[in-house]
Amino acid sequence: MIGVEHAPGSILSDRSFWGLAITQFFGAFNDNLYKQLMLLLALPAIGASISEDTQGWATTVFSLPFVLLSSFAGYLSDRYSKSRIIVLCKVAEIAITLLAVCAFLSYAKLGDVGTWTVLVLMGVHSTFFGPGKYGILPELFRKEELTRANGLILMSTFLAIILGVVSAGLLKDLLVVDVDGKADYRNLWLGSLVCTGVAVIGWLTSLMIRSTPAAQPNAELSFADLGLPAPIRTLLSEDRPLTLAIVVSSMFYVVAGIVMPTVNSLGKLQLNLESSTSISLLTGGLAIGIIIGAVLGNIVLKNVPQSRQVTLGTWAMIISLFALGCWQGGGNHLLGYWGALLGLITTGLAAAVFIIPLQVFLQKRPPAELKGRMIGTMNFANFIGILIAGPLYQVFLVLASFMDWPVSSVFWMLAALLVPIALVYRLPSSET
Repeated sequence: MIGVEHAPGSILSDRSFWGLAITQFFGAFNDNLYKQLMLLLALPAIGASISEDTQGWATTVFSLPFVLLSSFAGYLSDRYSKSRIIVLCKVAEIAITLLAVCAFLSYAKLGDVGTWTVLVLMGVHSTFFGPGKYGILPELFRKEELTRANGLILMSTFLAIILGVVSAGLLKDLLVVDVDGKADYRNLWLGSLVCTGVAVIGWLTSLMIRSTPAAQPNAELSFADLGLPAPIRTLLSEDRPLTLAIVVSSMFYVVAGIVMPTVNSLGKLQLNLESSTSISLLTGGLAIGIIIGAVLGNIVLKNVPQSRQVTLGTWAMIISLFALGCWQGGGNHLLGYWGALLGLITTGLAAAVFIIPLQVFLQKRPPAELKGRMIGTMNFANFIGILIAGPLYQVFLVLASFMDWPVSSVFWMLAALLVPIALVYRLPSSET
């Protein structure tokens, strides 16, 4: 088996890097296409009350498997070869997308039960894919290449998010028709069939990733591996900077989990956009900003200490979220469509400057034999954040409605959540 010590001199000339990047790209495309489609179907009609928005519950359904299974997924990624787990996850993705085809074909009988079941399964797939995907990076590439590898894969991931989210809007506009004044979703099986083709390509590219040995082949499964494993509890109790980094990462994902449905509601209920494609383009603005931020962090800010990058990114997110929250008399959004798009790009840029150094720290910090379970624990914490984001989004909508504020006011509430991080948290180096 080939390990990191045999990695090529540059990750751009490494076949495994391209295999991993492309596999992740297609997986992120499918995840975000289907998730955005479910969010769009959960939006109320133009002119309806914001309290009728049920996107938060769709977010909760998708994130629940991460909370329940992330620690177990982390155990598996240490016990077995991460490259093999990635390939198996891609096979599972093919099966899940075929179930999505069946769910939409049977929508008249099953309704949301079938499509939301597929949403849960998409979450299960991503839960098991995550520890292998992130944990394999230190096994494939040298330490000095990790920041670049993370930045490039993050860029490709968010390009996939843009395409997936926008494709969801296009599919809804093209395939959803009105029958007797009621939306008919059955034709969306065609879009799910496209997702199956994408999953097949992702499986083929996963075979390009060189085989890696199991980090801890003799690890035994215990009941604790279904929650927080004993070695991870010991590590976190002894390593306060690592624990704080996980808490901050989880808080970031609370905000991230609320931003996306807020953008959808902003487009539908405040900007009065009838086109789902136009609404999805707004959400795509976040991903565009993250791509720009990944480049900025890798080139322009490469000589800036990562702790300062995190603080800079936090304040930039707060400022841009505050601007996005502003409205004029009558509830009209202050920035309008194009101003909101620019504000979301800025927010995404700031988010990348914030999260990449934090992610690299969490990859480098744990010992090699615990990296898989540590990534599983990080995913567990992040998706607790996203799980909290679902009902918290609904609470924020109730609060905005009670105050007679438009949905953009939710951005102010998110900015307030980030202020303590900006004031108090400082990322240490991985060596301290």
